[in-house]
Amino acid sequence: MSLDITFLGTGSAYPSPARGASALVLRREGQCWLFDCGEGTQTQLMRSHLRAARITKIFITHLHGDHFFGLPGLLCTLSLQSDPGPSKAPVDIYGPLGLRSFLWRSLELSHSQLLFPYAVHELVPTRDQCPAEEFKDFSGLDRDEGPPQGPPGRLLHLDPDDDSYLLVEDEQLVVRAFRLFHRIPSFGFVLEEKPRPGRLNVQKLKELG
Repeated sequence: MSLDITFLGTGSAYPSPARGASALVLRREGQCWLFDCGEGTQTQLMRSHLRAARITKIFITHLHGDHFFGLPGLLCTLSLQSDPGPSKAPVDIYGPLGLRSFLWRSLELSHSQLLFPYAVHELVPTRDQCPAEEFKDFSGLDRDEGPPQGPPGRLLHLDPDDDSYLLVEDEQLVVRAFRLFHRIPSFGFVLEEKPRPGRLNVQKLKELG
């Protein structure tokens, strides 16, 4: 399995002409996974060797603007570059509780209609991830809006046995989120490759005794 990482931005607070806000891309076998999406991320993508259309998963560490304010614009740009099709796999977006409402409201208020499906999987934080006075419970967002609206997605709770959140698992790797302490609830992401046993040439071994 081939993996490489490209840093698109390492700045904080706001982008500058020479340094983008937080964003990096993990490229895996033709797919691109984006971690954080600060303002200017799509401009940084255009300057890189990467193709934005290959983004299939997006992971947001926390809901400070310099880590996710670029997300609505990026999704709209991806839509302009997409070929609509009912069989197109959704872009999976992972992030803290509240991200789903933010994206839905941003796209709804700007009359943005994406030509591809997307799903938002929200991580439910615990109260000990930030100072008590900074914790806000976003579990009731849009609850009074009638039937569920916006994109589909899962609500992910902490697994107390592993002290983590299981996000992705396939035959090659596992992706988990773990809790970080910050001014607001934040998450780190761990990508772990599964063991890959080698192949033995039994006949050659026999010949060698």
